[in-house]
Amino acid sequence: MNTKTQSHKIPFILLAIYTILFITLAIDPYSRAVWWAESIPVLIVVGILLLTYSNFKFSNLSYFLMVVFLCYHTIGGYFTFALVPFDWGNNALSQLGFDFILPEGRNNFDRLGHFLVGVFAYPAVEISLRKQWVSNALMAWVFGVFALGFWAASYEIIEMAYAVVEGGESGVAFLGSQGDVWDAQKDMLMDILGSCVFGLLALFTQRHWRNQ
Repeated sequence: MNTKTQSHKIPFILLAIYTILFITLAIDPYSRAVWWAESIPVLIVVGILLLTYSNFKFSNLSYFLMVVFLCYHTIGGYFTFALVPFDWGNNALSQLGFDFILPEGRNNFDRLGHFLVGVFAYPAVEISLRKQWVSNALMAWVFGVFALGFWAASYEIIEMAYAVVEGGESGVAFLGSQGDVWDAQKDMLMDILGSCVFGLLALFTQRHWRNQ
């Protein structure tokens, strides 16, 4: 669907759904300190999307993917990522055979969340093509992957800084390493893998962007 003719109801419906979820899960989170730490980044994203909506409207699929991640992240902030009830998901992920990245016996809700961070490569590819920041689809994909890779590394630094400054149980909960000394590296790998996948999805599903 051309972004110039798409319905504007979808983004506002998605915003309403996310707002209801956010307010509901803000009432009594497991740790208020962790909830704030996890909520501030997503609120910044929502704020940027709202402030720029009149000037640039992403496709409805971009908004849908972003809201899926925001909902997922908000659930993680409510429970803390290590404590989200996710046995069914852990069992399903263990069948994939990627024990190095998704080890059995660990709550992999956060690691799957890092893969879903890659959904932002979709709007990154979209805006780079529609704004003609790049000359071709390959460079748009590279832009999306590198942008997400930079964010992945930056967020791991933020997690480290928070854990050092805050300390205690909330610092450990926000860091979410669950005893894995390679947690930060594996999280960044999942971010980049996700951005590769969703960046390619953008190229294959929205080829008309190249002509706008």
